[in-house]
Amino acid sequence: PMTSVKGQIETRLRESLNPEVLIVEDFSAEHAGHSGARAGGETHFRVHIAAEQLKGKASVAQHRAIHKPLRDMMPEPIHALEITVLEKNE
Repeated sequence: PMTSVKGQIETRLRESLNPEVLIVEDFSAEHAGHSGARAGGETHFRVHIAAEQLKGKASVAQHRAIHKPLRDMMPEPIHALEITVLEKNE
């Protein structure tokens, strides 16, 4: 069976950034009927991530690092990606 878009996002981010915390939420249902929304969802995602490689970087650099492994998935099947970089508590 084909891996879900959410599953692909999780796998790619784990492989590229080895995050300590990774939460991927599909919030496509909130956008039903809007442009970019598809029947069946899996278009709009929120990523909450904490990774050593992102620490101390400017937010533009953090977002670039997160987008890079997902580049070929945008804008299809990923229409929107909200990113929250978490500071891991020491």
